[in-house]
Amino acid sequence: MINSAKRFGHAWVALTAALACHVADEALTDFLSTYNPIVRAARERFGWFPMPTFTFGVWLAGLCVLVVILLLLSPLAYRGSRALRLMALPYAAIMLLNGIGHLAGSMYLGRWAPGATTAPLLLVASIWLLTTAREGRTFT
Repeated sequence: MINSAKRFGHAWVALTAALACHVADEALTDFLSTYNPIVRAARERFGWFPMPTFTFGVWLAGLCVLVVILLLLSPLAYRGSRALRLMALPYAAIMLLNGIGHLAGSMYLGRWAPGATTAPLLLVASIWLLTTAREGRTFT
């Protein structure tokens, strides 16, 4: 049987790999041509809206840096780091919402939205990380 730390490490790497695939999916399907107009429309309608618009280069570079940082944290995941288990909860929750958002967006738009192809990977890997982050933990 694989120990808790190893399962957590596998789940951390799986979600980060799913995120890397998702970034590639979004980049190849021109995600920003859908995202930026939605943000601009929300700002017009609601005034201040907290989401930024991006240029392709800045957006892609930022996400690539994020993926590299998350991968560099993998050794801590394989050690079952308490701090990383705590960080895993918002990381996995955000990625879960991201996956749901792409699939819900596809239904709303009536077409396959950019990033929706890899959204199921985010859902499965997020649930796995949420599950393993809670194993063997002592957050109190």
